[in-house]
Amino acid sequence: MLRQINHRVYPKTSFFSPKWIVLGVNNVCNLHCKMCDVGTQNLDSNFAQNLVGTHPINMPYELIERVIDQTSRYFPKSQLAYAFTEPLVYPDLVKSLAYANEKGLYTTVTTNALTLPHKAEKLVDAGLNEIYISLDGPQDIHNEIRGHKKSFQKALEGMEKLKTFKNPPKITVICAITEWNIGHLKSFTDSFKGSGADEIAFMHTQFTDPQMAFIHNQKWESIYPATDSNLDMVDFDNMDLGALKEEIKSIKSEKYPYHIYFSPDLNTDEELDKYYKHSDKFIGKYCRAIFSSMMIKSDGSVIPAHGRCYNLNIGNVYKESMKEIWNSSVIGKFRSTVMSEGGFLPACSRCCSAFD
Repeated sequence: MLRQINHRVYPKTSFFSPKWIVLGVNNVCNLHCKMCDVGTQNLDSNFAQNLVGTHPINMPYELIERVIDQTSRYFPKSQLAYAFTEPLVYPDLVKSLAYANEKGLYTTVTTNALTLPHKAEKLVDAGLNEIYISLDGPQDIHNEIRGHKKSFQKALEGMEKLKTFKNPPKITVICAITEWNIGHLKSFTDSFKGSGADEIAFMHTQFTDPQMAFIHNQKWESIYPATDSNLDMVDFDNMDLGALKEEIKSIKSEKYPYHIYFSPDLNTDEELDKYYKHSDKFIGKYCRAIFSSMMIKSDGSVIPAHGRCYNLNIGNVYKESMKEIWNSSVIGKFRSTVMSEGGFLPACSRCCSAFD
């Protein structure tokens, strides 16, 4: 309640620490996903630029050590989230996780898990607390979406290996709902019984369509420019929303040994139609991510929230402390602008933070 009062009454300054310090530890990925601008080589989008637009390719160890030190000093309860672009191929991942563990920080890694079988034991030894594994359907469908004929098998092997060690990280499987996996989500969910998964999260496709980018830029292009994103190979006309509704209902009706959730939680024909065909209509109340997260790129520059946000430089860890950046004048103005516009800007409508 106090956080919400802060957000609405005095959004310029956050009187609370961030919940997440999101790390863009590298600018490379070893898969070619159909619903990702990096995978389809649409490198001019905001999303792609936030993931692969900085240099060096790998965040220097002295920088991530500085981030860990400052997080421990200023935001000890914040979670350190290795999220972009593919953390498991970051050379200093294990070393930095161990250092963060020494500092008492909670760490998470979001990964496609292609190399997890080789990294599992080292991740456990380094004290990783939680791992989010991106899987997008049963084996053949996932492999087709991700552009690698063994990516599903490797991820599953890695999950199973994690569970053979003492004190493994919590495992959450994240599935992006797309035109290619509708009709297979129930069998996908069933397949993880006995796998060691703790949670399965279904995420509806996140995107910015050309219409919303155009509407957004009519007013905000000079300050917070937007681009369309994550739609190069996606066609919502190919999505059987009726079948999707029935699958969601079927999954929710069954009891599983792991927690299941959908984001956003859409259950009716009207809700699904609104989400996929009327992107000008918002789902949530306001963006909480600009008050709960900040993302640090490989060059030390910091943007609001995470990789789906605007490519707005709110500071640089090489030049200012993270405490200063968290309430810098740039992020303060951005927060105030977003809240004065009703909690979102037009291009925010199908970002994950628009309905978190």
